Amino acid sequence: MNTRKVLIANRGEIAVRIIRACRDYGVQTVAIYADVDINSLHVQLADEAYSLGGNSPAETYLDISRLLAVAKQSGATMVHPGYGFLSERAEFARAVIDAGLIWIGPNPETIDELGDKVKARKIAQKVGAPLVVGTAEPVKDAHEVVAFAEKHGLPIAIKAAFGGGGRGLKVAWRLDEVAELYHSAVREATAAFGRGECFIEQFLDKPRHIEAQVIADKQGHVVVLGTRDCSLQRRNQKLVEEAPAPFLTEEQRERIHQSAKAICVEANYVGAGTVEFLLSADGTLSFLEVNTRLQVEHPVTEETTGIDLVIEQLRVAEGYPLSIQETPVPRGHSFEFRINAEDAGKGFLPTSGIISEFIPPSGPGIRLDSGVTNGSTIPATFDSLMAKLIVTGSTREQAISRARRALREFKISGVASVLPFHQAVMEHPDFVSSDEFHVHTRWIETDFAHELKSSPRQTLTADKSITRTYIEIDGRRHELGLPSDLLAGLAQLTPTSEHSFTPSPEKEKAQTDPRQVKAPISGILHSWLVTEGEQVRDGDVIAVMEAMKMEVQISAHRSGKITFCAQAGDYHNAESILATIE
Repeated sequence: MNTRKVLIANRGEIAVRIIRACRDYGVQTVAIYADVDINSLHVQLADEAYSLGGNSPAETYLDISRLLAVAKQSGATMVHPGYGFLSERAEFARAVIDAGLIWIGPNPETIDELGDKVKARKIAQKVGAPLVVGTAEPVKDAHEVVAFAEKHGLPIAIKAAFGGGGRGLKVAWRLDEVAELYHSAVREATAAFGRGECFIEQFLDKPRHIEAQVIADKQGHVVVLGTRDCSLQRRNQKLVEEAPAPFLTEEQRERIHQSAKAICVEANYVGAGTVEFLLSADGTLSFLEVNTRLQVEHPVTEETTGIDLVIEQLRVAEGYPLSIQETPVPRGHSFEFRINAEDAGKGFLPTSGIISEFIPPSGPGIRLDSGVTNGSTIPATFDSLMAKLIVTGSTREQAISRARRALREFKISGVASVLPFHQAVMEHPDFVSSDEFHVHTRWIETDFAHELKSSPRQTLTADKSITRTYIEIDGRRHELGLPSDLLAGLAQLTPTSEHSFTPSPEKEKAQTDPRQVKAPISGILHSWLVTEGEQVRDGDVIAVMEAMKMEVQISAHRSGKITFCAQAGDYHNAESILATIE
C-alpha cells in the first residue's frame, strides 16, 4: 500500500496548520524551507524537511521546478499550497498534476478563470450577482484610468487582474494621484504575481468587507459554510476578522450566500474557496473577487461550524464527498486577530528580528495558530504574520470579553507586534458596539485616532543564515548546511557576523544628520521615482521599498537637491542611509 504523503508548498503559520490537520487525518508531511527558515516551527514539526537552497521568495517558495524536485525526492503523493506564494497559480497546479501528484485545490482551469478578475466579473454578471461599474477589460495605460475616474467619479479601485490578498490593489481618492497609484499597482502585481494587468471599478464609500466561505467536492456538491466580516484592514491587508458577519439583514445574508454558491457552481468549483463582497454604508452590495484557496481567516469559520476545512480539502482531493451537505447554523461567534510583526505606532511598518519572548494566552474559547515560538527568527524577506489568535464565545459580547482578556495575557518581545492595536480596537465603540458597526475598510486610516507607542526595533545585519560546506561519507561527497550563528559561536566571532541582530536605538542616535533619507523598513529598494541630482520638494514621493509583501513609499523630509547613497534592487536594513537632500 502506497504511503500518503503531503508536500506543503509553504512556510510559517499555515504550514504548521496543515501539518496538524494531516496528522489528524493520518497522512505524512513534507516541509520545505528557505535558508533563513531552517529552524522554523514548521520544519521541526513535519515528518521530513528539505532545503530549497536560498532566501528570496523567487529562489525558494516560488520555484516550481525546485518544489517538484523535492516532491519527487521525498516520495510525496499530494501537494498543498497553503495561501500566498503559488496557491493561486494555475501553472503550479498543472505542473503538480502533470507530475502525477494530487493537487489539493481547485482545478487549474477554475483557478485561471476566477484568478482573472475580469473573467470573474463576467461570471458574476452571468449569474446575477451584485456588481458596481467597472472596465470590461484590463486598461492599457494610466490615461484610461484617469478617463474612467473623470467619467464615473472618485474614489476608484485599481485592481490587479491576476492578484489577491490585497496585492496590486490601490484606491484613488484624488485625481492627481490616479496615475502614480496605477503605476504602483502594476509594479506590485508584477512583483507578486508575474503579471501587471489591472482593471478599474468604482470603489464604494466606506464599505464593509464581507465574504462567504465555500467548500465543494468532485461530486458536484457546493456548500456555503457562512459569512465573515474582514473590514478591519490596513493597506488592504486584513487585521481582524469575525464570523458570522455581524449586523447584516437576513436579505443581505441570503443574497451573499446565494450569489457565492451560484458563482462557484458556474465555475465548476472544487475544494475550499472564498467569494468576497463589498457592502457600502448605504446598503449597496457588490461582488469583489473569488480567492481560489484557503483563506488566512478560515479558523473563525471552523470555530463557528465545527468543520476542519483543511481536512475537508484533503478529503475532496482524494475524491470523497463533503462531510456536510448544507449551510450549518452558526454556533456562537468567533474573532481572529492576526499577530503580525509590525510596529503599529509607526504606521504598521513590518519589523524583522528574533523573538525573545512569546507567551500566548489560554483558557476558555482560546485557540492559537502559530508559526513561531521563543527564539524564532522573523526574516525581512517574507510575510510579517507570526501567529493568529482565535477567540470564540457563545455570543459576540462574550467573544469580545474573552478577546480583551486574551490580548492582555499575550506577551511578545524582541520584535514589534500589532498587539497594542488589537487591544485598542477591542475597546473602541465603533467596533464593539452591540447595536451598530462603524468599521469599514479604510477605518484605520480615516477614523482610528488612538495614539499607539512605537516598539523597540532590532536590525537584521545579514540575511544569510546557513553556511554550506562539503563532507565525505563512505567516499561520497555530500553538501552540509549549518546555521551560520552556530558556526559563529563555535569560532567565537563577533556578534555582528553572519546572522546576528543589533538593537537600533544607538544607531538612531548616531545618525542625526538632517540631510539623510533613511530606510523606514528592512527590505529591497524597489525603485527610485526621481533622478539623482533632481530638486525635490518636502513631501514628494521619491522611492519605493518592498518588504514582507508590502510596498512602502518613501517621501522627502525636506526640499533640496537629492544625492543617492543606495542602489535600486539592493537589500537595505531599516535606518540605513538611502540618500541625502542638500
